[in-house]
Amino acid sequence: MFSGGAREVSNLAVKQELKAGWKPVKFGDVVKLSRSRCSDPEGEGIERYVGLEHIEPENLRIRSWGLVKEGTTFTYLFRPGQVLFGKRRAYQRKVAIADFEGVCSGDIYVFESADPKFLLPELLPFLCQTKRFFEYAVSTSAGSLSPRTNWKSLVNFEFALPPLKEQKRIAELLTVALKAVEASQNVFQATQNILRAQQRYFFFDSREGKKIHLGQIATVQNGTTPSRKRTDYWVGTIPWLPTGKVNERSIFESEEFITKKALNECSLNIIPKGSTLIAMIGQGQTRGKAARLEIDACINQNFGAVIPGKKVDDRFIFYQLESNYEKLRAWSHGTNQHALNCKLIKTFPVLIPSLERQKVISTQMRTTDFAIHKAEIHLEKTRTVFSQLRDDALSK
Repeated sequence: MFSGGAREVSNLAVKQELKAGWKPVKFGDVVKLSRSRCSDPEGEGIERYVGLEHIEPENLRIRSWGLVKEGTTFTYLFRPGQVLFGKRRAYQRKVAIADFEGVCSGDIYVFESADPKFLLPELLPFLCQTKRFFEYAVSTSAGSLSPRTNWKSLVNFEFALPPLKEQKRIAELLTVALKAVEASQNVFQATQNILRAQQRYFFFDSREGKKIHLGQIATVQNGTTPSRKRTDYWVGTIPWLPTGKVNERSIFESEEFITKKALNECSLNIIPKGSTLIAMIGQGQTRGKAARLEIDACINQNFGAVIPGKKVDDRFIFYQLESNYEKLRAWSHGTNQHALNCKLIKTFPVLIPSLERQKVISTQMRTTDFAIHKAEIHLEKTRTVFSQLRDDALSK
């Protein structure tokens, strides 16, 4: 369990200098926990349910949900305008504004203003999203594997509440800022949708080229892990990559390096830049993921390195293998370990048009990749500005 020190510091801070007209209040004095339940959501015409997995960190809008008719055990009712707050693993910063009626997980608290004449309902979601509130929620969480905060602790969170007129001004300001964040989010999502459309068009709907086995146009090999007990094998100058690096998508650096002695004695080969690495096993969704190697490096035994031949464009191969994530995962179906291996990867079917056409396709997809990168940077900057503006506007 977390100590109470953080709670004391958090609450003492608000009792210091306050702006004129602002009053120190406790969360439980101005916010009400909704305890409404619905034992038969489908029978009462409720269509959607929300779990913690449907609330995105740092995103006040609910962009996904489940359908009640497909089955759910959730019974906690929420209505438009109420605030959903993830009480489990509060450090994930999951809070959202409901814009539809539904039921939610028991790991989600449903908040509303206790009195709109004292706390403006439109201000509540921004208050719950502040750095101080999340820090307090985390500090009052208990449990090691899945820490949860609780309502009895949250009611004692103290903060400075501005006059109603000032609340309205702040809420209007933050609503406009939130719309800017959502616009950036939409641009980012749109560029990702373009990439997915290109993947379908070039690799699944296209009739260009012919289907051949990957091993016909590329070399496929894996690596190994030098003994950790041999100090003369490690802390060298040759980059070495574990399977988890596949999550970086484009690998530009390594955290571990082996020596030339390890390279020679452990039958390792240096995989050239431009190769595509495929995770052959891994926890969760790792198996089947592809990453492009942007440096020369050695790999472990759970990576399959696809080294393109001279008649194929390396980026074209990467984009095609990345697009075939689900098919690559299914390609391992039937093996005892549900894992890929180099032999299976060599027999994986790929579509190969002319080299000239491959380069055109990879150039178009790379342009989209660059647009996604720019949109992501802009989104992060917009989020940062919004967070700073929110915390500053609601500070004492």
